Amino acid sequence: MRSLKVRRSLAAALSLLLSFTLAGCQPQERGKTDVTVIGSEAPAIADPAAGPLTEAQAIVLSNVAQGLVRFDASGQIVPGLAERWNVTDDGLSYIFRLEAAKWPDGNKITAEQVARILRRQIAAKSENSLKDTLGAVDEIKAMTDRVIEISLRAPRPNLLSLLAQPQFAVVYERQGSGPFTIAPDGKPPKLTLLRQVSDLDEEVTREDEVILGSAPAAAAVRAFLDDKTELVLGGTYSDLPYAHTDGMPRNALRFDPAAGLFGLVPTRADGPLADVELRRLLTQSIDRQALIDALAVPGLLPRATVLEPGLDGVSPMPPAWMVTPIDQRRPQLASRAAQMFGDVDRPVIRVELPDGPGAKILLERLVADWGVIGIKVQRVAIGEAADLKLLDMVAPSTTAAWFVRQFRCGTAPICNSDIDELLDGARNATVAAQRFGLLDQAAQQIDEEQLFIPIAAPIRWSLVSQRVQGFATNRYARHSLTGLGDRLDRNRGE
Repeated sequence: MRSLKVRRSLAAALSLLLSFTLAGCQPQERGKTDVTVIGSEAPAIADPAAGPLTEAQAIVLSNVAQGLVRFDASGQIVPGLAERWNVTDDGLSYIFRLEAAKWPDGNKITAEQVARILRRQIAAKSENSLKDTLGAVDEIKAMTDRVIEISLRAPRPNLLSLLAQPQFAVVYERQGSGPFTIAPDGKPPKLTLLRQVSDLDEEVTREDEVILGSAPAAAAVRAFLDDKTELVLGGTYSDLPYAHTDGMPRNALRFDPAAGLFGLVPTRADGPLADVELRRLLTQSIDRQALIDALAVPGLLPRATVLEPGLDGVSPMPPAWMVTPIDQRRPQLASRAAQMFGDVDRPVIRVELPDGPGAKILLERLVADWGVIGIKVQRVAIGEAADLKLLDMVAPSTTAAWFVRQFRCGTAPICNSDIDELLDGARNATVAAQRFGLLDQAAQQIDEEQLFIPIAAPIRWSLVSQRVQGFATNRYARHSLTGLGDRLDRNRGE
């Protein structure tokens, strides 16, 4: 009898082991993740050399046409097309070894193809929005069939974070190398993205599937509340009030700790904003904290300098007037305005702003704050004649160079050639301390001449279902769709 029980136990164990083995040989199905990007354009592959990317295009490129490297969910650099890389001791050469990979059509990916694509992105005729950030690149060449070298004129420690941006995604004949592929049987205007993931420890293969679509902000928020989408990406200050709505699940609204520029810049060299004293008067009259409170962004701090804390090698100091509370500043500001204009009619400042409830809040704050000094404000639509426009941009790296180079001559209507000389010197500097010093001087001069009216850091937000476990916020506001398959079951996620 005992022998029979032993045989039965062995048989049961073998049966269980066999079932695990068979399961390990089969792909494990995962739930689909429905992702909605805020915007009016459907997600699609785009050519970064053709001009600025929409948010939907950037998300598609990041996930189906990775660069040499890419960002993971938390904004860390991970391998993309390159399986590994080395940097020479002098920081002037980055050598990337490509993984053995193929395009979706089955053709082998070669180093020469990738080098040619990257050279095109920074060529003189390219309209790539980040082309200027690679100004220190001297040469991009294929050393072997799987090795690429990027040579620099001066060290650039932030090169990898730039190459991970979707503007440097590697697109070949409207194809990318992953990590996702676009399923041919998707249902336009949505894309179905697929990714096979092997788990060597468990000897199983799983399939991540993402249904990627787009919608205006109000519709995207409603779809999230109705449980028709599980992740909403691409939110900005302009549409943030839609997310502050009754019924929003706790912890669903997530803010990226984004770095960058959020403020006003003159749109033309003439007109009232040509007067530096008026620009100084306007920036000192803004109640930044009141705007932050109205938008309800936790942790966001007022800013009055072009640079922000946390950048490499620089430590911006807020201007002295920031120490004085706004209600104590206003009488003196009103007096200065009276001295500037006397009995002359004060100018009406036209500000270019997008549609959206957040833009309306910003406009209301400007009307109130500048009204105290007798300045009237008029909103104009995007593309119409204006005196000021809003810059709302996330920095692609932690270097101060990106911030200050937005205000060089040829880019900003009101500029100073002395600042350009500082920027040229910083670009060619081979010693880090010298480069940082020149960038800091340029930033101080931008602040002194008030070429930019800073307000805060850019606002980027997402809506995340509790079922989605692979999402993380990061300073670049770039969100990989990998890992979203690591999720709670739909029936028990809440």
